Amino acid sequence: QIQLEESGGGLVQAGGSLRLSCAASGRIFSINDMGWYRQAPGKERELVAGVTSGGTTSYADSVKGRFTISRDSTLNTVSLQMNDLKPEDTAVYCCSAYGSTYAMKDWTKYQSGYEHYWGQGTQVTVSS
Repeated sequence: QIQLEESGGGLVQAGGSLRLSCAASGRIFSINDMGWYRQAPGKERELVAGVTSGGTTSYADSVKGRFTISRDSTLNTVSLQMNDLKPEDTAVYCCSAYGSTYAMKDWTKYQSGYEHYWGQGTQVTVSS
């Protein structure tokens, strides 16, 4: 299992900024993609931003130019800097990781298959 713990959500006025952070822990063998999803009440979950193990980033059109995703592969962390926040950015934001874990046997690491892992989510509320 890979555990993902988010921090940094909260209440902010329109035009303000927040920074979300996510730390992965557990028997991590490798993490490929990491990203942030969000889900607003009554809406489907959507990918906000993603970053590959090679550092390639992608963004939803609605956040391009305002949000920046960054990753520290050594520390297994991913962050989302959100600037110029709008009321429509209000949602629960979840960290995700596509990774594999390992098991030890006779001093040898054995890699598991890749799976998607999710954090619990952190609330971001933008007031107008």
